[in-house]
Amino acid sequence: MNISSAGITNVGQKRTNNEDSYLVNDRIGVYVVCDGMGGHAGGEYASQIAVTTIEEVLSNIRDEANPEGDLSEDQITQEKIKYAVRLAGKRIYDRAQADPEFRGMGTTAVLLVFRSGKAYLAHVGDSRGYLIRGGEITQRTEDHSWVNEQIKAGLITEEAAKHHRFRNIITRSLGFQEEVEIDTQVLKAEPGDLYLLCSDGLSNLVTEVELRDMLLEKSFQQTARELVDLANERGGDDNITLVIARVDSAS
Repeated sequence: MNISSAGITNVGQKRTNNEDSYLVNDRIGVYVVCDGMGGHAGGEYASQIAVTTIEEVLSNIRDEANPEGDLSEDQITQEKIKYAVRLAGKRIYDRAQADPEFRGMGTTAVLLVFRSGKAYLAHVGDSRGYLIRGGEITQRTEDHSWVNEQIKAGLITEEAAKHHRFRNIITRSLGFQEEVEIDTQVLKAEPGDLYLLCSDGLSNLVTEVELRDMLLEKSFQQTARELVDLANERGGDDNITLVIARVDSAS
């Protein structure tokens, strides 16, 4: 597979430090965005642990034999990804328990892995993964957040959720607990597919239509910078991070 990519992060207009981290690794086909939380240095540290652990594991993990044939290639790859994310969460949790300075730190994680003509998406929290295919954009991940649960229950609208005072409460994250459930999915990669991973510092301030139009208009390297600028123009009330990966060849 041949993938082109770009990544960018920005502190925004309201924060004094950047708690987001991201990874772009074309060599192993792994792309990650993490949005840390925990105040002081905790959130920044948690997101960095997550990114470095995921890269470490997916760079070095071997292809285990499956003599019984009880797992498909897709299942094996998803289990490897889940292992990398779980280990990241465990390392964050252990450090938080050992050092009161980092107590309560955690991070979201959304990651994209390309293998054998397929795209594997995994996420915990409310950082998002989008796919632009055939001129249409779809949000492939589902926010693990309090407001999203209220939307699904029909108690608030999507528009109200954008401004709700509890919009930053997430229901799953890495590091707050020793174990966490990880959502994964598999998509067949097609030439021209454009994936966007981002923290809520972008998705809260830029609409899906705007994301699609801007990403299709220009080179995505230029668009990455322009999306950060747009989020900052609209208040930049959080750190802003995004990673773009385009499938140039799926074979």
